[in-house]
Amino acid sequence: MADAEGAKRLTGLLNGIAQSSYYGNADITEELLKSELYPNLPADQFRALLEKMRGLLKSIVSADMDINQIDAFLTAQAKKQGGITTEQAAVIAKFWKNHKRKIRESVVSQSRLENNLKSMNWRIDLKSQSRHTDQENSPVAIVEMEIGKNDKL
Repeated sequence: MADAEGAKRLTGLLNGIAQSSYYGNADITEELLKSELYPNLPADQFRALLEKMRGLLKSIVSADMDINQIDAFLTAQAKKQGGITTEQAAVIAKFWKNHKRKIRESVVSQSRLENNLKSMNWRIDLKSQSRHTDQENSPVAIVEMEIGKNDKL
């Protein structure tokens, strides 16, 4: 992994994971990533690498890590038995630095509800006439809400 080719392949793998997991690109499959990036790696080793990188990226995204947090997280992962190498940690840190904003925007837009509150009006009325005297002068709240699709998406 020490060579530039290994760093390029790992960056490609991280991009593929981001495309399929966060940007909704269904064309990026596990088979495509393996055949394009790691054709000589046995399937079980590739699957292990893919799951490890997917798990790391998921942890980083869900915590919305800043530069200091990701450095500490990746350093801990590199020291862990069966963790990542320092070269992989450097590639992951660079990838996150370059893609943090876009991935975060994608996650936020995917978690947003379709409908939004467009406007709201309210008022309090007092009944001045009623068949029953106990209902007179009792306040009634009237709330009107307009809900619509988010036009920005």
